[in-house]
Amino acid sequence: MMGMQQEPQSNLFYVGINIDKRVRENHFLRRVKQLIDFDFSYEEVKDLYGDNGNVSVPPPVILKLMLLLVLYNVRSERELIDTVPERIDWLWFLGYDLDSEIPNHSVLSKARNKWGVEIFQSFFERIVLQCMEAGLIDGRKIFIDSSLVDANASNNSVLDTKSLRHQLHKNYKKLEARLEDSSESVDSSRRYEKKNSRYISSTDPDAAIVNRGKPKLSYQVHRAVDRQSEIITAAEATPGDVNEAHMMLSLIEKHQTTTGVKAETVVADSKYGTIENFLTCYDRGIQAHIPDLREAAVKRTAQREIFLEDRFWYDSDTDTYRCPAGNLLKAKSLHMDRQSRDYAAPKKVCAVCQLKEQCTKNKSGRTIKRHLRQDELDRMREASRSSKSKVDIKIRQHLMERSFARGTRYGFDRARWRGLWRMRIQECLTCAIQNIHVLIKHLTTPKKSIEARVLAVKTVFMEVSSPLIVEISGAFCGQRCH
Repeated sequence: MMGMQQEPQSNLFYVGINIDKRVRENHFLRRVKQLIDFDFSYEEVKDLYGDNGNVSVPPPVILKLMLLLVLYNVRSERELIDTVPERIDWLWFLGYDLDSEIPNHSVLSKARNKWGVEIFQSFFERIVLQCMEAGLIDGRKIFIDSSLVDANASNNSVLDTKSLRHQLHKNYKKLEARLEDSSESVDSSRRYEKKNSRYISSTDPDAAIVNRGKPKLSYQVHRAVDRQSEIITAAEATPGDVNEAHMMLSLIEKHQTTTGVKAETVVADSKYGTIENFLTCYDRGIQAHIPDLREAAVKRTAQREIFLEDRFWYDSDTDTYRCPAGNLLKAKSLHMDRQSRDYAAPKKVCAVCQLKEQCTKNKSGRTIKRHLRQDELDRMREASRSSKSKVDIKIRQHLMERSFARGTRYGFDRARWRGLWRMRIQECLTCAIQNIHVLIKHLTTPKKSIEARVLAVKTVFMEVSSPLIVEISGAFCGQRCH
């Protein structure tokens, strides 16, 4: 006999309802609540609240709401607050009951404006320290990369500040006032100047136009990831037109400050292979496993079928170069701004040289540029071409792609809010959540299972005879078995 569903009659009273029993034991939020301390926020923001007036929503609740917003990739704060009463697990996580009063969505934006970036940066750093205590971070080798993030603004909002056309718009005065207010509010905390100040968005002045394919208003996030368990140890956000190579030192310093461990090796792609970065690593005793950015220029020179710089022999005793034809190139000019010196032969010598067509297309003759610290630079470049460096560079490509790919499920590739400081908040929360996932997985996975997986992977790779494959296998085990 088929049963027929009857319209349920609501009970007037529910007795013995325990919301904790409605949340399964292996729920992710239950593990987060057990492992992560949110009460530290009381101490962090106590100076921002007065002693009288209306009672605010407790800071841990606000921080948890922000975490839920990113963790479940909710489209807006209004939708988040509307969904909270419908989700028993969220109510339980927030410390609410079925009949608790849910705060208004405006509480979150007001709290962000009041708190700033510091508390979210502190939250991210505390998660990194927990991962450090759990043995998930080695700290001696870090991988660095960046990724573009679409700004929360339309390209139609871009104004040409040197054009008079936008001043004819009926709302120009309002737009101008908005830009002035925005610049006054963010200049105190902004640490990066936009390269292209001519074109600016009226809705998000901090965003920058980046022309990679289709021009877009963008931000850029930068990360340092530890090799052992792919924990993000340092993160930063900048306008999209900031050169990522300039962010390497900042990430190295943040990594050391947070973890307390000095990085011995930095791995990055060729965009970071600048003279400045190589010498910075040399001064700090760090191995730079980074492809040399100069190699691209060398390839272009080779395509022009002219002599490469390595065909010119340098004599340190006389501070001169000798060209393939045997002529001397003496020091000609010093450029302190780029810390280099130019070497050239007399113009009349180059003019009659039989190898001129193979040496230069310049009518004035061939010029060789030498950095004032060329010896140290050559040492770092040579080390960057070692077999260990090549292995790390191959690992970096997949490791960093995984880190950013995992962030897409939390909407990291599009800015939720407008303004650079809000973009930094979003990146701190995203990185913290990614680290929490690794931490929980590590603490809830039996050790015997981990050891068995490590042994299985090593056994397979040890059967391969190539030493390069064996070295990659060891790095793979260190990354993935946690």
